[in-house]
Amino acid sequence: MATKRIPTTADIYLEANGVRVAVVQSYKVTATRSSKAIYAFGQSEPVATIRGQGQYTIELERIYATDEALRDGLNFMELDDFSLVICKPDRNVIYAGCQWSKLQESAEVGGNVIERITVEASRRIETGR
Repeated sequence: MATKRIPTTADIYLEANGVRVAVVQSYKVTATRSSKAIYAFGQSEPVATIRGQGQYTIELERIYATDEALRDGLNFMELDDFSLVICKPDRNVIYAGCQWSKLQESAEVGGNVIERITVEASRRIETGR
């Protein structure tokens, strides 16, 4: 019988070009989707609804750059087309094609922490573990 492990902050991270660049303390995802009603000629009520494109807005808190990313000169302001990876006990959830839309930095001298980033993701992928 497989033992399910409890996720830790190391299980939530940002990845760029296949490399883990930061760990994330917490996240909150808001998914929205548009839809369009389809009307038949002469009908006052829609006969169907077509699902539109999904959009994912993710709020990340307490983002810590990895030592390797810091050595490589990671600059959160320049981070582009990255992924958020969330490792759950039975699967991984990946938000890919991410771009940040809002970034709040607050750190002590010599610190490498970003307090809050709001991210827009283009797609959500689930993979088995």
